[in-house]
Parts: sequence; structure tokens; C-alpha cells
Amino acid sequence: MIFTDRRSFLKNSSLLIAGSALPSRAGAKLTSTRTLPSFYDEIERRTFRFFWETVNRKNGLIPDRWPTPSFCSIAAVGFALPVYAIGAERGWCTREEARDLTLTTLRFFWSAPQGPRPSGTAGYKGFFYHFIDMQTGLRYRDVELSSVDTTILFLGVLFAGAFYDRNHPTELEIRKLSAALYARADWNFFRSDGRAPISMGHHPEGGLIDANWVGYNEGMMVNVLALGAPVHAAPGNLWDQWTAPYGRFWRGKGPTRRLAFAPLFGHQYSQIFIDFRGIFDAPMRAAGFDYFENSRRETYANRAYCTANPMGWSGYSNRIWGLTACDGPGNFKLPYKGRERQFFGYAARGPLGEPDERDDGTIAPTAALGSLPFAPEIVVPAADALLKEHGARIFDRFGFKDSFNPSFTYQNVRPERGRVDSRHGWVATDYLGIDQGPILLQAANYRDDFVWKYMRRVPAIRIGLKRAGFIGGWLG
Repeated sequence: MIFTDRRSFLKNSSLLIAGSALPSRAGAKLTSTRTLPSFYDEIERRTFRFFWETVNRKNGLIPDRWPTPSFCSIAAVGFALPVYAIGAERGWCTREEARDLTLTTLRFFWSAPQGPRPSGTAGYKGFFYHFIDMQTGLRYRDVELSSVDTTILFLGVLFAGAFYDRNHPTELEIRKLSAALYARADWNFFRSDGRAPISMGHHPEGGLIDANWVGYNEGMMVNVLALGAPVHAAPGNLWDQWTAPYGRFWRGKGPTRRLAFAPLFGHQYSQIFIDFRGIFDAPMRAAGFDYFENSRRETYANRAYCTANPMGWSGYSNRIWGLTACDGPGNFKLPYKGRERQFFGYAARGPLGEPDERDDGTIAPTAALGSLPFAPEIVVPAADALLKEHGARIFDRFGFKDSFNPSFTYQNVRPERGRVDSRHGWVATDYLGIDQGPILLQAANYRDDFVWKYMRRVPAIRIGLKRAGFIGGWLG
């Protein structure tokens, strides 16, 4: 089995990626309802079914991937909790069904065993292991106690506490458990060896991981929740630790200037839950645009890179694009157009010249579709092109398969996973929960701020942002 760990150490590069010129949307106003073309309904409905049909209804755990037999990804559970609410709002399930499954999930995580032992527990210090057994909920093999995956879980839990706001016993208990789960987490445990920033994780066999949540990547949400915690909050200078390395991440000039991170998930995850439109910390006040605009610019840069296609891969265009962390055909060095090229299995992918760069010709639908609120004018055409040009090869029971690579047409090589066609190339056979989630949740945010409007009500989000120095917009 492949451990879908999205983190890797950041790389430095001075190469500038030329992005398309685009109008600034700094401080974009909050709006109400937006429409999507009718074909998008089917994308959303099938993506919802991934979570609704693969969940273990006895404990609320979601598999990391399907149909390959898999452990649970706690981050996928975090995405699933607002997915159920979307299903209730869209009529794909009832509110009663959604809240009952949500309560089952929260009860499980509250009562799951915690402790310092390397086995027989689900977590420690209020946090949880990256992967846990689908049936027992206990640590899977030797995976890390994960600060970022637990953060995604907590964001889903906090959403549930805000969404289920009625005076019904089930919803009252959801709110109680939501607050208790978040309050229990000791964020300073990930700083317990004297470091100032938060570690990416901990192994009971060896202690804290050396890598920290600093710089620019998906870890923004970790620091916001750590600063907003009601009991075990991190110190007020945490955000200064996070932003200190920003100088290494700036790319582009003028309207393409942005904090860069090559795989698009790093620009999406925090903003799936937290509305960064029109609010500014010190670095973005100096830059003159907000993090939402930053992600918009990076979405354009990702598309511009795929359109330019400097590696000469098959299938890239201004409509078929999107590089992020995803499955791939496997770790092979093979000849391609007269040169030896390196292919990868599961890996973070993104434009060369940006932190965490990697390009082996593999495109992931979640990369573009997870950026829908940032740049709908280029994302909707990309979704349309994926359906029209690739169809059932990549779009099936639960929506889009995780990824595909039109350049990998080798018939004498057995891929690590997925299938190869001599004409159309490689395509993944699995759906991944952490890639399905952004597709549906960002569509809901685009339509009517669905996740954002409930998360704006969560006191911890407001407190965390203000302690980080954010001002303006909906923060008041």
C-alpha cells in the first residue's frame, strides 16, 4: 500500500514562472449565490457518493482510497463532515441522516484511546495518527501523529458544531463534542522540545519530526487553529515563525507576483475552510493583496505552466491542466521523446521552479476543480474539457478518478497501480478521499460560501486569525 503523505521538505529555486496576466481581486467582496453549468451537478453528486457510500457507518471512518483496500485517512474524515451537510442541503440525504452519521463520527474520535504507547491507541495529546485502521480506529503501522491531518479533522469537526445549530438532542451533542475535541488538543506538544514553530508530526518511537509548519504551504490552517485554541493555545509569535521564510517563496512580477508552492493543494486546503477574502496579515498588507488573490494567481500560474508545457508531455493544454499531489504510474526512469524521464508513484507535483516542484506528465482533476472559487473562468472550462476529452476513462461511479498521465503509454512496464492504454496512457483506478473532498467543498463555497459562512461563525477561527494579525473584511 502507498502511504499518501502530502508533506515533503520544501525546495528553493530562483526560476520565475511566467503566469497569465489577470485582474486583481484583492479584498474581493463576499457575495451570495453563483451558478454553475448543469454538468457540474453530476460531478458534485458523484463526488458526494464517494463519502456517503464508502464510510464505515459504525464509526464514521473514511478510507484513504477506494476500491483498493485501505486504512482510514483522518483528513478524509475532516472533509467528509461538511460533505454530509452539503448532501442534506442538496437533497442527496436527509438532515437526520447527515447529523446521525456526524454524531457517530464525533463520538468515535472522542472515545478512541489516547496515550503515548506506539500501538493500541488512535492518538495522543488530543491529536490523531495520520492513518488509522478502518475497523478499530487504532494507529496504522508506524505512521506519524499528524498535526496537519488532525487540523483538517478538527476543521470538519468545528464546521459540524456550527452547522448543526438546532435544539435537537443529536445536534446539541454534536456541538458539545465539537467543542470538546478541539479544546482537548495540546498544540504545544508539537513544540515540546523547545522549538518555536509547530512540528509536522511525532513518532512515539523517535519524537517530533524535524520539519516544521513554516513558510507557505497547506500549514497555514495548522497555525490558525493553534492560535485560536481555547485551552492549549500556541504563543502569540507563532505566526511570525510561519511567515519568516516567505522571502524564499515569492515568484513572479506585477500581476503574477505571488507566494508560490508548486502543488495546488497547498493553496486550497486552508481556504476550503477559512475565508481569506478581504482580510490581511502583515505580509499581505505589504504585498497589497490577500491570500485568496494569491491562490488565484497561483491557479493561473499552474495553468500557464501546463499550457507552456516545458517538458513536452502529451495531453497538456490551456484546458487540460492541473498539477498537485496525487497518484502516479510508479517510480520509473523511461525513455520519452528521445530522453530519459523520471516518473513517480504517489507524489506532490507542480510547476518546475516553485517550492516542491515535480512534473512527470500526471494531471489530477482535483488540482483544477479544487481551485474553482479562485478562478471559475478557467476551472469550469477545464472540468468541461476533462469530461469531453477523457470521459468515462477518468469519470466513473464516484466522479473523477484521482489522476491520469497521457504520456505513460508503455506496454512493457507494469505500473505500481492503475491501468495503461497504449493510445491514451495511464489512468488511476482509485479515488482518494483527500482529493475528492476539495472538489465538492470548493464547489459549495463557490455556489454560496457554504463552508465559509459557517466557519466564519466559529470563535476559534476569528480568534486565531486576529492573534495572527489579520485585520479587515468579515473580521470587523
